[in-house]
Amino acid sequence: MNTIQNNDEKSIVERTISGTSGMPILLVNTILMLAVGGLLIFKLRHSTSALSSVMIGACIFYLSFIGPVVYCGLKVLRPREAVVLVLFGKYYGTLRGPGFFWVNPFAQAFNPASTNTTSGSIGENAETAGSAEGRKQRKTLSLKVMTLNNNKQKINDQLGNPIIIGIAVFWKVVNTAQAVFNVDNYLEFLSIQCDSALRNIVRLYPYDSAGMDDAADEQSLRGSSDEISRKLAAEIQSKVALAGLEILEARITHLSYAPEIAAAMLQRQQAAAVIDARKMIVEGAVSMVEMALHKLNDKNIIHLDEERKAAMISNLLVVLCSHKDTQPVVNSGSLY
Repeated sequence: MNTIQNNDEKSIVERTISGTSGMPILLVNTILMLAVGGLLIFKLRHSTSALSSVMIGACIFYLSFIGPVVYCGLKVLRPREAVVLVLFGKYYGTLRGPGFFWVNPFAQAFNPASTNTTSGSIGENAETAGSAEGRKQRKTLSLKVMTLNNNKQKINDQLGNPIIIGIAVFWKVVNTAQAVFNVDNYLEFLSIQCDSALRNIVRLYPYDSAGMDDAADEQSLRGSSDEISRKLAAEIQSKVALAGLEILEARITHLSYAPEIAAAMLQRQQAAAVIDARKMIVEGAVSMVEMALHKLNDKNIIHLDEERKAAMISNLLVVLCSHKDTQPVVNSGSLY
């Protein structure tokens, strides 16, 4: 469970530091260590004076402490990466790449989200979590656009129907200091807030607007995906702004009825489709009968009284609306 730090942490401002180029430091320190090592060997073999003992102690101190500590300040960052540095418990600054840098060797990289325990799959963290390179790079923060795919959820829509829904959220870190210090684990924080926002949005809309009053104006999860996506992104953004994250887009990736009602809802959809098809057939048949009567009257082919018009209309509607082939019946007598 993510716990937000003291409200005063909202005022944390990211401080970008520019590290010294690491290559000169690496070369100078390596040359010095080789020179000091050679001097130490020489003194151990050829001198026994008190001054030589002091020099030997200084060489050993440099080789065992100063040289390795200088190496600890070397940082390598790839494109679109950053590292948050903490010096003796205080925020020291954020180093943004790419490049080979040297910073204060006592400033340690800090990233509480180095162990990803979210239930979803979060971009490259999920891809490299089990690899040696992933374990090595955990202290860095990726500034790339990443994708969050949480597990599918069962949620009741506006009408109380249980549905299965899943979303994909595209996001990135924009404030490394807030991401590291404002929440315990910004990856878990994002995942939980996405689930919460999804529930808040889904319960406001029906799965489908078919069969509802004013269906043409009714928004639904299935028919208004763009509108739902915009509201989802805005809802999630309002919750994760505290953690220095920016939500670029949120899209529904899976939408279906829950298994326990899927069969009943399928029958309902099939019935609605049959009714719509029949309605279209009847409208077309009525217009064809009307056209036939107008043609007969305009060309004076035959004059029909009301009873014969009714009989002809009945026959035409049967022929046009029937879902099976009709059998013609020849009447050799009079209608009366």
